[in-house]
Amino acid sequence: MMSQPSLFIIEDDATIVSLLKKALSERYTVTTVKNYRDILREVVEAQPDLILMDITLPYFNGFYWTTEIRQQMTTPIIFISSSDDEMNMVMALDMGADDYIAKPFNLAVLEAKISAFLRRSQQFNQAKRFLYQDYELTRDGLVRKADGQEVALSPTESKIFQLLIENQGQVVTKEDLLNRLWESENFIDHNTLSVNMTRLRKKLSSIGCVAIHTIRGVGYSLI
Repeated sequence: MMSQPSLFIIEDDATIVSLLKKALSERYTVTTVKNYRDILREVVEAQPDLILMDITLPYFNGFYWTTEIRQQMTTPIIFISSSDDEMNMVMALDMGADDYIAKPFNLAVLEAKISAFLRRSQQFNQAKRFLYQDYELTRDGLVRKADGQEVALSPTESKIFQLLIENQGQVVTKEDLLNRLWESENFIDHNTLSVNMTRLRKKLSSIGCVAIHTIRGVGYSLI
């Protein structure tokens, strides 16, 4: 029998934690924080398949912990925040999160996002090597250049770059990207795609890859 995918909830509101555990425990193994001063160690020990992260936490906020986690893991991170401020969403994604959902949230939407991210991670981990010129995208989310330079991508950034590599020389529309990333138009967010694309370009340019071109009003192309 296959083990259930595991989720790690980083949230200090006991009511929300109870709600999430009740809703998600049938399909997932759910772990929650014990020591809010030592979140990184707990996450690394748990090795979850996906993390749900709040912004406002004791001692250090969710932005800080996301940055810390990203130094060691590429696990998908979905922010769940009481603020629907677009700047908070942009900051969360810029720190390494993969998606952002504001409270009060719809449990069905959250579960759909979790399912899509886990399915995408599994598909990516089973994939072949992805090559573009003298760059290789590895299964663990690293882009390696032939001269040894490398940069780590988040799961969402990895998927975007994978899709562009698979269709290099062709235009990939925003709609195609969104459908492949989130698999249902009910759960997509154009701002999330835009922020992830900007972040991906910045990371790739740090190792000399500036090949992603915007086709205005249509999408993107890897040339």
